[in-house]
Amino acid sequence: MNFSETIANLKARLAPVYGEGEANAMVRLIFHHLKGWNTTDIIVNGDRQVSPYIHSLIERIVTRIIKGEPIQYVLGEARFYGMDFKVNRNVLIPRQETEELVDMIVNENKRSDLRVLDIGTGSGAIAVALCRNLRFPRVTAIDISDKALEVAEENARRLHANVFLRQKDIFTYMPPEDSYDIIVSNPPYIPEEEKAGMERNVLDHEPALALFVPDSAPLLYYSRISEVAIRALSPGGLLYLEINPRFADALRELLQKEGFVNMNIINDISRRQRFIKAERPK
Repeated sequence: MNFSETIANLKARLAPVYGEGEANAMVRLIFHHLKGWNTTDIIVNGDRQVSPYIHSLIERIVTRIIKGEPIQYVLGEARFYGMDFKVNRNVLIPRQETEELVDMIVNENKRSDLRVLDIGTGSGAIAVALCRNLRFPRVTAIDISDKALEVAEENARRLHANVFLRQKDIFTYMPPEDSYDIIVSNPPYIPEEEKAGMERNVLDHEPALALFVPDSAPLLYYSRISEVAIRALSPGGLLYLEINPRFADALRELLQKEGFVNMNIINDISRRQRFIKAERPK
């Protein structure tokens, strides 16, 4: 069987489960992972025969995907901000919305030597992307999970990002006053009650610790982060947060009470209220 025939077979098996568009994307990811090929390479090499070894790898991958395991965990990597990050079940899979958050920070902060803190870094995607795209920043990233920090450390090393990684619990951690120019976080923000409407591949495989908050305290992490940020940011320093659109107005009110100014709720590419930016008074 050649590669063209193998790809047609893959799409025929994946499309009934995930839809045609998602199946096509999965095929591209599989061949990028196994062969380093882009879309053009796949077409050019269509007549080549598939070796028994590559065929066996494809079968293992597809079997796991059809059972509902996220392809990023199956392949052990996820594409984020133009880079391939290692991921496993100890960290969330980086999302497109979070790329928009990084893009916002990079585009709005052109000054060099910025001091940046990423709270709840997970795979290190935000921290590494900012380290690679801001001008000579000093980036610190914290997470409570030692397993997540192992992943973040490997990503920082592989992607040549000088990120300072620390195991810290945000509910007990308080950095020195005026120690950062930017604080960013994509904390847990999904209330437990929303589980019923979520896809099984997320619920069954991604770490609940990084996703969910109690129904009674949907702003649990934001409340603590705001307490930390109002002290740890320098005057005029900026706080960037990814948020649950349901609680955008409540979060703006919380930040205002904490002492922040110039709050701005920003829509994502799907026009949902997905981010909030706030400033420590000068």
